[in-house]
Amino acid sequence: MFVNSNLIDRIKLPFRKDRELVRSIYSILGFYPHNIRLYKQALAHKSVSHSGPRGVGEHNERLEYLGDAVLESIVSDILYRRYRDRREGFLTNTRSKLVQRDTLNKLATEIGLEQLVHSNSHSSSHNSYMGGNAFEALVGAIYLDRGYDACMHFMRDRILKAVINIDKMAAKEVNFKSKLIEWAQKNKLALEFRIIDEKRENNSTPVFVTRTIIEGLDGETGRGYSKKESHQQAAKATLKVLKQDKAWVQAIFDAKTRRTAEEEAPVALVPEATDENQ
Repeated sequence: MFVNSNLIDRIKLPFRKDRELVRSIYSILGFYPHNIRLYKQALAHKSVSHSGPRGVGEHNERLEYLGDAVLESIVSDILYRRYRDRREGFLTNTRSKLVQRDTLNKLATEIGLEQLVHSNSHSSSHNSYMGGNAFEALVGAIYLDRGYDACMHFMRDRILKAVINIDKMAAKEVNFKSKLIEWAQKNKLALEFRIIDEKRENNSTPVFVTRTIIEGLDGETGRGYSKKESHQQAAKATLKVLKQDKAWVQAIFDAKTRRTAEEEAPVALVPEATDENQ
């Protein structure tokens, strides 16, 4: 896309790097930022952060939190208007597919956002969610800089019309249970899907409630008209909490550490090497 360099030069930016960043942001968003500092913060991973004037780290986690909420609202709005004859369950599932971490990671790569993220090399090589996190932080920056309408323009016209095929995404089946199992296996965590309730709705239709249990700790529950559906819903709810609740994630890994320590603890008493019959 052609960028009006004269317009950029008239923006009062003291550093050449800032002018280059404005060009990059324009090519992604289709409009110019008002407050470049917000976008610099959106692109700063915690590994390279520093304390701001109020002692708050100048990295993108707060913007990521805001962008996550704004993104869900905007995608819900777009889907509600696009699929006027579809039920709430379809809309919810389609929204989940559009805002899930894998989708946002791919979007960050597609639009060239990932290469703008600042992090140390160690963090970038071990954090597979860095691009998706930055995408959410970018939405948060747009919201604070330009407002809700600008976020809507970005997602509707620059992303969902140009990069993502919404209808194809809506038809795609997401296996949340497989995603949770894969995460647990990669981290060598004990995971269980336990049916905690089984009843009949209106005395006819069976309803199952499943709870996830990770390293002996109760996870989230899911409800469905089959065991498979309840497993999927429980896994989906668990993945969402894992993403948001760092304290629970830490508790899971602490429980794993205790379990493995007990399994590997040596037996102090060595048995006698004598025949009991003698």
